Amino acid sequence: MKLLFAGTPAFARVHLDALLAAAEHEVVAVLTQPDRPAGRGKRLTASPVKESASAAGVPVLQPPTLRDAGVQATLAAYGAEVMVVVAYGLILPEAVLAIPARGCLNVHASLLPRWRGAAPIQRAIEAGDRESGVTIMQMDAGLDTGAMLATARCPIDEATTAGDLHDRLAGLGPPLLLAVLGELEQRQAAAAAQDDAGACYAAKIDKAEAALDWARPAAELARRIRAFNPFPVCYTILDGERVRVWHAVTAAGPAAAPGTILASDDHGLLVACGEGCLRLTALQFPGGRCLPVAALLRARAARLAPGRRFGTEPA
Repeated sequence: MKLLFAGTPAFARVHLDALLAAAEHEVVAVLTQPDRPAGRGKRLTASPVKESASAAGVPVLQPPTLRDAGVQATLAAYGAEVMVVVAYGLILPEAVLAIPARGCLNVHASLLPRWRGAAPIQRAIEAGDRESGVTIMQMDAGLDTGAMLATARCPIDEATTAGDLHDRLAGLGPPLLLAVLGELEQRQAAAAAQDDAGACYAAKIDKAEAALDWARPAAELARRIRAFNPFPVCYTILDGERVRVWHAVTAAGPAAAPGTILASDDHGLLVACGEGCLRLTALQFPGGRCLPVAALLRARAARLAPGRRFGTEPA
């Protein structure tokens, strides 16, 4: 089939690469977000999807909106049968949804309808879900509300970070997408409507959420630390500095004022929470890199000694 592809980040790129490698399909054009400033120099940087499309010689379109009639006419001129959408970042108006002869398919990083919205990977971990997956749906005018064509599942355990889950789902999505495209008529005929009663909204991650509130239960904080790894990374305050917390697990310990360091050794820092304790095992101080607590204690034993207390106010 002749395909349009719309996507932006690395998760989308692996799906585009699979389509580009599939002899039975032709990607006639790619839509992606405009280049954004990135890095310390704030240089305009192409999205991962643009990089792949450009390397393959596929036309790249980067409109700031899809509501422009000229943009819609350009898309229609490609004569695509299907548009595949993966983490694109722009809402598709109904006029665009109607352009491909067989509609628009979305690859969504959740077992719909569980998590609809921008951050399904992080919200699934944060909520303590035991399972996630990929859903391919026929897009409609709603937010991730279309009929489901296929799903693939994977477990979430107590060590899974957002980075881990991202990579697992990025491995599940491309073969599932190719299978759906290969049986599209049958899949569309058997599409299953979503049960709206089971839907949750996966709100976009706000960096302010990364501040650890030690008055919260340890289990909740452990999930958030995993959910926000590798971005935006949870943090706490010590001596007026923002310390990033990369890894932590729940642990047993005595009650104390939330944020108090109860023990510090090669196993990590045992910290009191509002309910239970956390053992912090990898931290990053300003200007440094993420290190195991055992390594940090060689130079910062006094700062991380029992009795010291992490704060909750931003630096």
